[in-house]
Amino acid sequence: MTARKPSSRTSPEPAPEPVEAAPAATAATAAEPASAPPAVAETASTPQVAAKRPRAKRPAATGATAATGTASAAPGTAKRTRTARKPAATAPPAPAAVTAPAPPAAETPAEAPAGASAEAPAGARAGSGTGATAPPRPRRGGGSKEMLPAMPLDGADRGRLLAGEHHDPHGVLGAHATQGGVLVRVLRPFARAVTVLVDPDVRAPLQSDGDGFFSGVLPLPAVPGAYRLAVAYDDGETEADDPYRFLPALGELDLHLIGEGRHEELWKALGAQPMTHQGVAGTRFTVWAPDARGVRVMGDFNHWDGTAFPMRSLGSTGVWELFVPGVGEGAVYKYDIARPDGSHTQRADPMARRAEVPPATASVVTASHHEWQDADWMAHRGDRPVHASPFSVYEVHLPSWRPGLTYRQLASQLPAYVRELGFTHVELMPVSEHPFGGSWGYQVTGFYAPTSRLGTPDDFRFLVDALHAAGIGVLMDWVPAHFPRDDWALAEFDGRPLYEHPDPRRAAHPDWGTLEFDYGRKEVRNFLVANATYWCEEFHIDGLRVDAVASMLYLDYSREDGQWSPNEFGGRENLDAVAFLQEMNATVYRRNPGVVTIAEESTAWDGVTRATDQGGLGFGLKWNMGWMHDSLVYMSKEPVHRKYHHNEMTFSMVYAYSENYVLPISHDEVVHGKRALVSKMPGDWWQRRADHRAYLGFMWAHPGKQLLFMGQEFAQGAEWSEGHGPDWWLLDETYEASGDHRGVRNLVTDLNGVYHALPALWQRDTDPGGFSWIDGGAAEDNVLSFVRYDADGSPLIALSHFSPVVRQDYRIGVPDGPQAWVEVINTDAARYGGGDVRNEGPLKPEAVPAHGRDTSITLTLPPLATVWLRPA
Repeated sequence: MTARKPSSRTSPEPAPEPVEAAPAATAATAAEPASAPPAVAETASTPQVAAKRPRAKRPAATGATAATGTASAAPGTAKRTRTARKPAATAPPAPAAVTAPAPPAAETPAEAPAGASAEAPAGARAGSGTGATAPPRPRRGGGSKEMLPAMPLDGADRGRLLAGEHHDPHGVLGAHATQGGVLVRVLRPFARAVTVLVDPDVRAPLQSDGDGFFSGVLPLPAVPGAYRLAVAYDDGETEADDPYRFLPALGELDLHLIGEGRHEELWKALGAQPMTHQGVAGTRFTVWAPDARGVRVMGDFNHWDGTAFPMRSLGSTGVWELFVPGVGEGAVYKYDIARPDGSHTQRADPMARRAEVPPATASVVTASHHEWQDADWMAHRGDRPVHASPFSVYEVHLPSWRPGLTYRQLASQLPAYVRELGFTHVELMPVSEHPFGGSWGYQVTGFYAPTSRLGTPDDFRFLVDALHAAGIGVLMDWVPAHFPRDDWALAEFDGRPLYEHPDPRRAAHPDWGTLEFDYGRKEVRNFLVANATYWCEEFHIDGLRVDAVASMLYLDYSREDGQWSPNEFGGRENLDAVAFLQEMNATVYRRNPGVVTIAEESTAWDGVTRATDQGGLGFGLKWNMGWMHDSLVYMSKEPVHRKYHHNEMTFSMVYAYSENYVLPISHDEVVHGKRALVSKMPGDWWQRRADHRAYLGFMWAHPGKQLLFMGQEFAQGAEWSEGHGPDWWLLDETYEASGDHRGVRNLVTDLNGVYHALPALWQRDTDPGGFSWIDGGAAEDNVLSFVRYDADGSPLIALSHFSPVVRQDYRIGVPDGPQAWVEVINTDAARYGGGDVRNEGPLKPEAVPAHGRDTSITLTLPPLATVWLRPA
C-alpha cells in the first residue's frame, strides 16, 4: 500500500537572527522526502532509578503466558513494572536554559509564539502528562542560551501518531534542522519531562505539548550526529538514544528484492535483527504489512505500549521498519497494526526466529551463537545422488520420543539409538512453532522458529549437529499447504487477506479448518521459498518432506461442485501452486547441494520427481502412498484369503519406476483407530509378530527407499499418542515378553545392516533393470519372489511367504552365474523371535528350468517369513 503524503501544514517559527545549519541527511520513506533527517525509535538504557510508568495489559491470544526462561530486556533497556500515577497538568515551563560549551556569536533569542500552550487538544489521551518538572541543573557550567519553544505539531500528524496510523514518524519525531536551530520532538506518554543530551556539556529540557509530546528548538548550528534523551517519570529518570535519529537499517537492494518477490534470504531482511547501526547496538524490526494504516512495535521493553514506537513505511514494498537502540536478544515483542478500518490488532512476527513457549504467543529477539562442527558432513553429503544411495528413515516426533527431554538432552540419546538401528536418516515431524501440540506440528504459526517447547533455536542446532556427528542425516516435515486461523498469527495479518487467498473459496481448507496460502502472490511465494532454504542453511537440514502436496495441486481438493472455480484453462490444477513448488525445489537444490526434497503426494500427478526444466515439480523423492495402502490391505487379511488379494502386493511394480519412491509406514498409519503396524496383522500374537517381521523384510527388499515410524521398530501394539510416545517399557528386560519386542528390533537392525552392505538393494531403485520377478503370480502359495541387481549385475533374491505353513523343497528359478546361494536374512530366525526354520548351508543351483530360467534351487520356506539370498 502506498503511504500517504504527510501534511505540509506548518506554522512559522519565531524569527531570530539566522543561524547557519548543516543540511541533514534524509531517509527513504514512502512519503515525499522530508526536509529533516529521519530517526528511529528509542528504548531506555541504563536507568538511574527504576522508572514509574503504567504497564499496559500485554496482548496475548489463547491465554498467553510469559515464556519460560525468556531473557530479560537487553542491557541498556529500562524495564519498569510499577503503575504510574496520573501526572497533574500544569502550565508549560518557561523557556529553559541550554548550557553549551561555546554559544554561537550574536544570536538574539526569539519570543515564544503567541498562544503557545501545553494544554492538550480535545480528545487527548487520558492519563497523558501535560506538565513538566523543573529541568535538572546542567551537568557542567558554561555559557547558557534559552531553549526556543517549537510551534505546535500539526493536528493531523499529532492525531495519526497517537492513533498509530502515521506512515512517516521519522519525518515528525526526532531532530530536524529548522529556522533558528534544531527542532527536537519526542513522543513519550506518561513522561513528566524529557531532556535532550547532546554531549556532556549540553543538557536541554524540552517543553511539554500534551499527550506525551515534548519539543523545543535548540540553538545549534546543525543537527547533532548523536544525542540521547533523558526521560523523567514520577519516580526516576532513564537515558536512551532517540530511535528517530537513525537512518533506515534496511538497504535498497533488500527492498528491491522484496518488492520483486525474489529475496532468497528473506529472514535476513525481515523480522527482528539484533545489530549495531550507526555505531549503536539495538534491534531492527521490519515487517511486511502493505494494507496497514500504521504499525507500532510493542514488547517487554516498552511495557507493551507501542504508542512511542511507531514504525515507518518504506515505500511501495509494504515493509515497515524501526531500529530500536538498546533492545537485544531475549526481548519479547509483537506488532500493533492499525487495520484499514482503523481498528487495531496485535500480531506475532511472521518472520520471528524464536517464539515464546506456548500457550504464550509473542515473538522473541534472537541471534545464533552456535559453532557448527559438521563441516565434513556438509561438504560430502551430496557426493552421491540420493536416489542411488542407501536411504532408510526413522520418523520421529521429538516432543514424544522421550517425553520431557529438551533438544540438548535428545542429542545425547537419539543419535546413538538411530545409529544402533542402522537408519541413515531421521525424519522429524514438524519442528516449526505451533500453538496446539495435538496438531503434531502440522498447524504452523511460526514458520521460521523451531518450537520453543524443547529449547532455543541454538539448542535445536546442537541436536542437528549431534545427529550429523553420528552419521545421521536430518529430514524435516515442512508444511507450506496451510496455516491456522489464530487471530494473533497470519490470518488477515494486516486487516485484509494477506498470506491467504482473497477468494474465500480458495482460502478455506475444507478438511482442517485452516487457511491455504495465496501461491499466486509473489511476496507470499517468497515467504515460503525463503523459508524452505532457511531451514537448510540456518539449521543444516538435509531434506524437506513437504506435507499435503495433493491438497495444494488441485483446486477441487475435498471440494464439491460449486465450491471451486477452474483455472484459466478450465482445469482443476492449481497453477499457482505448481509454479510455487517448482520455484521452491529449484531454489533449494541450487542453493543447498546434497539436500533432498520429498513429496507426500497421494495422487497420480505426473512428474512429481521429474526435473523442473522438463516440466516436472522437481522433487527428489515421493512417498509411495499407493504401495503403503495396497500392501497394508493385503497384510490385514487372514492368510487363507490373501490369495484373492495377491495383486495388492504386485501392482506397485507396474508403476514403481514412474517416480523416485519412498515406501512409508508413517505416523499417519498408526493413529486414529488405524492401529499400530503389528496390530493390523491377523491371528494370534505369534502370527502377528511373524507377519510384522515378514512385511518389514518385504518392504526393505522392494524397490524404493524406506521410512518407519518410531515404535514400529519393536512392534509396539498400541497406537501412537503424542501424549506419551512409544511404549519403551516393552523393551524392559523385567517384562516377560520383552524378548518378542527386542527380537523385532534386532531384525530392523539387521535389515539396515544388510541393506547398507548390498548395493543391489538401493543402487538401482529408479532403474527398471535393477529388478526382475522370479514368480509374481504364486497367489495360491502366498509367495512373492524377485531378484534385485546392483550396478555390476550382482544379484540378491528375496522371497516373501505370507502363509502360516512350512513349505519344503520349494523350487524357484535363479539367475545364471552364482555357484551357490546363502541366506543373509531370514525373518523367522530365533534371534528375531521366530520359529528358526532355516536353510543351513549353501543352496546349489540345479540344471532344472523353472520360472523361465535355466537353473533353479529348492529351499525351505518358513511360515510367515521373508528370506534373502545372496551368492555364496
